[in-house]
Amino acid sequence: MMRSVSDYSAAAASQESAHPVLSLERPHARLMTYYVLRSILTLPLMPVVLPYLFFRYHTMRYRFDEEGVSQRWGILFRREISLTYSRLQDIHLASNVVERWLGLARVQLQTASGSSKAEMTIEGLLEYEEVRDFLYSRMRGVKASPEDSAAETTDGDPLVTALESVADELSAVRSLLEERGVAAPPPPPAPIADPPGEESP
Repeated sequence: MMRSVSDYSAAAASQESAHPVLSLERPHARLMTYYVLRSILTLPLMPVVLPYLFFRYHTMRYRFDEEGVSQRWGILFRREISLTYSRLQDIHLASNVVERWLGLARVQLQTASGSSKAEMTIEGLLEYEEVRDFLYSRMRGVKASPEDSAAETTDGDPLVTALESVADELSAVRSLLEERGVAAPPPPPAPIADPPGEESP
């Protein structure tokens, strides 16, 4: 049974909407292990740092959709960051020795804000390479779409259509004149240069 082009387009759209990255909502449980090890290194500050990291882990949520990515965390002081794919300028992967041992990495997102610090850091990911590739593909796709839309707008512009019609008519008139033997006006004579060594008065 033959499948139409619309069937293939619908299947491609369905695959895109079913991308595994879109289902990511929480960091992996290994992030809590990393937080415990990290708090141990603070020694006397551990009773303060560990509860903060505990609540940070349990309230951290991610959301990937068709427009962009968002991240939120916190209980008393709730914080939320949302970035559209069109704002993304660069994507980096970062991990220290402990994170690599746990198989984790952070995805750092930078925008054109002028700051060298990442605008958003998505941590606690095992699928960090898939997330990076997904964000890169969305970032490039969004930046290519304005050119496509501009080309479509230009194709349907009445001014462009009128200019193209005038150009076609001028080309037809020129061809008609050439067929009747009407020569085009000669080009203006080139200025005569002074001989070397002589100065003009």
